Amino acid sequence: MPNDLVVILTALNLEYEAVHRKLAEPQVTVHKSGTRFEVGTVPGTSCRVALGLTSKGNHSAAVLAERAIEHFSPAAVLFVGVAGRMRSSIALGDVVMATYVYAYHGATSEDDGLKARPRVWEAPHPIIQLGQHLARMTDRAGHAPENGGVPRVHFGPIAAGEVLQNSRNSAEAAWLRQHYNDAFAIDMEAAGVAQAGHLSGLPVGVIRGISDRADGTKNGAEDRERQPRAAANAAAFAVRLAAELIKEAELAEKAEEEEEQIVMAQKDRTGRGGGSVVNTAFSSTVGIMAGEVTGSTVHVSGATPKESTPMELVAMLDRFREDLTRHHANGTLDADIHQEAQVELSIARHAAEKCTANPPAPPKKAALALRKLRGLLADYPELAAGLAALIAAAGDPV
Repeated sequence: MPNDLVVILTALNLEYEAVHRKLAEPQVTVHKSGTRFEVGTVPGTSCRVALGLTSKGNHSAAVLAERAIEHFSPAAVLFVGVAGRMRSSIALGDVVMATYVYAYHGATSEDDGLKARPRVWEAPHPIIQLGQHLARMTDRAGHAPENGGVPRVHFGPIAAGEVLQNSRNSAEAAWLRQHYNDAFAIDMEAAGVAQAGHLSGLPVGVIRGISDRADGTKNGAEDRERQPRAAANAAAFAVRLAAELIKEAELAEKAEEEEEQIVMAQKDRTGRGGGSVVNTAFSSTVGIMAGEVTGSTVHVSGATPKESTPMELVAMLDRFREDLTRHHANGTLDADIHQEAQVELSIARHAAEKCTANPPAPPKKAALALRKLRGLLADYPELAAGLAALIAAAGDPV
């Protein structure tokens, strides 16, 4: 995973507030187009959450999901809020996590009727497996969600359209029963978020608390009671899922780093280590026959290179940020590339800072962000050359 952050999006303000209450020390960050997010931490974990409000509808949800993905490069995207149920076996207050999402308004009008032409997005296998694992761990004793008890989590299809469904007898309701009778819930945004995740290659989870029956009984008085409870249940499960996603990613990364350290130790014993030659002071490549260069990372043929510490890497990243700013001010670096590069640098710096508390673990996440940064700056040779030192200092071969 690229970092320790998960994006959570909601359509309604009450849904937003339900997630917001579960975050510690949220700080506002603003996208270049004016979209505001709040980034906080899940208490007791290393998981950061970027929380955003999309407003109603699949189109708005798709645009803002794409915007959040571009701005944060998150580990995953979760869409969280309330929905209407499509099955009587699901109690009000229960939670539904989508195994796949229907964009049910796709259709073809022909002489013999309207033929369904849906788009469908299947939820990623790992995120569903983790969700099901968390649901199995939930204590279901005394379950009675209609009376305020512990909610159950269900896994099944969610239908997403552009109409607020609140009827059992309308043409729309008949259409849904005919073509999408396996759906567990219905909403107006899940298809947009699923499409954004599909195009970006990121895992997306859709988590909805059931606030009404979508059968004509929905009314304002009941919504004021049921929607906050359903939103709170969905938020609780989503935040827990986000924290577990990051925890499992960190455990996997730690195992990979330990394996790499074992391999490097074996190479050191056999004298077949590898390395690179970089001058960190002036971001240029140098050659050396033997000896040691203070303040630089040096590989001498037949010897083991001296690795930079995380604190040294943080200082190098700060110097490179100054180089980026100078190139942008001189007009030699495109504004969009400059902003994207700043995001990746921030991810790398955050990863390096975390490693200062856990030496000598290499800042693997920093190396991943710097490799992405190298791709962004491929058309800027002077800056790309300077990245070689940074990547090597992060413990990654150039």
